[in-house]
Amino acid sequence: MKKLLFVQSHPPHGSLFGQEGLDAILAGSAFIECGVLFLGDGIYQLLKDQQTTALASKNFSVSYQALHDYGVESLFCSAADLLARNLTVADLIVTPTLLDATELAAVLRDYDGILDF
Repeated sequence: MKKLLFVQSHPPHGSLFGQEGLDAILAGSAFIECGVLFLGDGIYQLLKDQQTTALASKNFSVSYQALHDYGVESLFCSAADLLARNLTVADLIVTPTLLDATELAAVLRDYDGILDF
């Protein structure tokens, strides 16, 4: 069976990348095995207690908690990117698998297709 990796590399607000990426993950998971990798500022999509009222933006980050219900079991995060932002797994709404550079390369090779949002 083919596998598709969605890379969330943009912050959650200020553009539609985050929301559109999440929508694509949910849609794709109905047809194929999917994983999600959070890189760079994409990690901010997983922050707990996001306050978006002042931005006139919807807080869609809570929807990441439902990925398991959609059959998306593989959530990954760059450990270096998390550290560079002074964040820990405790700051996130879901618990991704932390990857070092070698593990990250292996994950990227493990998927048949990669979509970056």
